[in-house]
Amino acid sequence: MAGNRYYTGPVSDHFDGTRFFNPGGIAPRPFADVLRWQFGRDRARWPKAVQSPFPQAVPKARVEDLRVTMVGHATLLVQVAGLNILTDPVWSERVSPISFIGPKRVLPPGIAFEALPKIDLVLLSHNHYDHLDTATLKRLKAAHDPLVVTPLGNDRIVLDAVPGMRIRTGDWGDRIETPGAVVHVEPAHHWSARGTRDRRMALWASFVVETEVGRIYHVGDTGFHRGINYRAAAEKHGGFRLAILPIGAYKPRWFMEGQHQDPNEAVEGMTLAKAEFAAGHHWSTFQLTDEPIDEPGQVLATALKAKGIGAGRFRPMVAGEVWDVPTRRPT
Repeated sequence: MAGNRYYTGPVSDHFDGTRFFNPGGIAPRPFADVLRWQFGRDRARWPKAVQSPFPQAVPKARVEDLRVTMVGHATLLVQVAGLNILTDPVWSERVSPISFIGPKRVLPPGIAFEALPKIDLVLLSHNHYDHLDTATLKRLKAAHDPLVVTPLGNDRIVLDAVPGMRIRTGDWGDRIETPGAVVHVEPAHHWSARGTRDRRMALWASFVVETEVGRIYHVGDTGFHRGINYRAAAEKHGGFRLAILPIGAYKPRWFMEGQHQDPNEAVEGMTLAKAEFAAGHHWSTFQLTDEPIDEPGQVLATALKAKGIGAGRFRPMVAGEVWDVPTRRPT
């Protein structure tokens, strides 16, 4: 077996010495299944360009409570307790190893890069191109010099592309002290790759951010995995003021179930995690899978109604949308 190009460390319950894995979970589909999906798919037609109902946001320099602004896909600006955090920042037009081929942005970023406030912290969940965009990281290094927190192995990818980037890595269960917040690196049910020869050589994760005004649970990408990780997060951290949860890129289910939850599962995850509020992301920006562009928001609304959860508690956020998250749910 070839060695790991990104990480060397001891065997654990989710690392076999060469590759990371989801304990008791679903492994990434083999190449034959990729071909089966690609050549037999029922792919909805997305528009080439979409206009957000919200104008591009111009954020304040700092926010003392909790405000979330959607940039697009898995990129959100989280302004909390005076700290400015970006999740999985992508301002590029495509999410692909090749600049002129691959999924193309249909919705402009909800914040112009030049309008960003000073970024203190970047949470980088894993190395897929729709989450780890080295072109954007180079721009952030030059303009803001933020601290990047990411799971094991991703530091090698980032530092090879952006020398000098301030970066800290963690394994599942690790606690990382940062100025203004404590970041916990927690499990997600996903996988990783930048090419055909590095599958699962860097770890994937979710994050819990502890702040003076509440806990935030950010999940960049995950399969539902029987809700195991949501239950564990609630048990360990005692619930959340806000969960940031993926709701898109889920069809066909036979192929995507292990890596991308659907909106019904996202609502179940919100409940299991004991989150007061949730922001839905990972939709309406890049067409990665087969569902129509607006379906995740529609399915989410139906799922919330079926569970008796008010629509205001779980927002499917769209580029430019700004949300001042309440301190507690309505009674």
